[in-house]
Amino acid sequence: MTLSLAACIAAMPVMADEPLPVPGSGGAMPSGVPSPPSDVTAKSYALMDFDSGLMLASREADVDREPASLTKLMTAYVVFGEIRDGRLGLEDTVTISERAWRTGMRGASRMFIEVGDEVKVEDLLRGMIVQSGNDASTALAEAVAGSEGAFVDMMNSQARELGMMNSYFTNSHGLPSDEPQSTSAQDMALLARALIREFPDLYGYYSERSFEYNDISQSNRNMLLWRDAGFDGLKTGWTSAAGYNLVSSAERNDRRLVAVVLGIEASNHQEGGTRRANESQALVSWGMRFTEPQRLFEAGTPLGSPRVYRGTDSEVSVGVAEDFWVIVPPGRGDGLEASMELNQPLEAPLAAGAAVGEVQARLNGEVIGQQPVVALEEIEEGGLVRRLWDGAALSLRSVWPF
Repeated sequence: MTLSLAACIAAMPVMADEPLPVPGSGGAMPSGVPSPPSDVTAKSYALMDFDSGLMLASREADVDREPASLTKLMTAYVVFGEIRDGRLGLEDTVTISERAWRTGMRGASRMFIEVGDEVKVEDLLRGMIVQSGNDASTALAEAVAGSEGAFVDMMNSQARELGMMNSYFTNSHGLPSDEPQSTSAQDMALLARALIREFPDLYGYYSERSFEYNDISQSNRNMLLWRDAGFDGLKTGWTSAAGYNLVSSAERNDRRLVAVVLGIEASNHQEGGTRRANESQALVSWGMRFTEPQRLFEAGTPLGSPRVYRGTDSEVSVGVAEDFWVIVPPGRGDGLEASMELNQPLEAPLAAGAAVGEVQARLNGEVIGQQPVVALEEIEEGGLVRRLWDGAALSLRSVWPF
């Protein structure tokens, strides 16, 4: 069955107050899209299209890596959720503990808060996000959960909910600990996408180039904020074991991409900071230039009403359970076609969401994506007369298909 795409390709854009769709089961990068930049040295990287969630390019994206200060993205995600839900306010004040102060003393990045200081939550957020303050991270964790250990439990719970299968956190700041922490390029892309989407009013902190506290001004280490106006976040990270990391995001021409580079090696901080910025910028520029997302079908939109046997109804509405996106070379969307193959004959009982076939997308004959077709409604088993009648029809169909 061939499906008309004229109306589907012109799908409505994702609205700001709606949850982002979950991408369907994969698509291949079509011919006509060149390979990603070959000079990227990051041990792992991921480039994700924000609206669709499709991975545009990757290298060892699911391999465990040390997050270093990228850990603070999850800390921010949890704190932002507390603010959104009204359990914490930007104007609330936090009394700085000795533990938080000592955490700041342990590492190179600190906000320079002192024991006993009363510091606003907003200042602590900016100290963590802009200055990468380890002391600010611990203070926020204690303010939310009472202890850093309890806060870490919240971090790991959120990671599981977001589908971050390779991530495990042991503190709120990312400094090396006795128990190793881990993440992956794919996980960090998922986290960045969720953070940007769910907290647009708070995401703006990531574009701030500097922040002054206690008469000490510190600059954001993300060089891309100065270099390219399209970039508006997110977070740098480094330890000697992790190498140089960067999670970044850029918006150009109403399209946003998320880039993650992990494990870049360099002989000094200047070289490492420059290299992670260069490689992130190269990936984003490649994605913007050579790829274009197309949403073919929205989740829940009926694609057909095939015959059902032995049921209370003789037809069932079918479609995709998740928005169906594909990537094409820019300007090549007119060549898209889709076809649907169903597992005929369909027999009741049939549960809503049950797989009944597959839809494939082709670009000039090349398969570039496929996704299961599911029943959009439940069809219960019919009465005795219906079952007998359809049983006879199925017997006839087996010798004379119709």
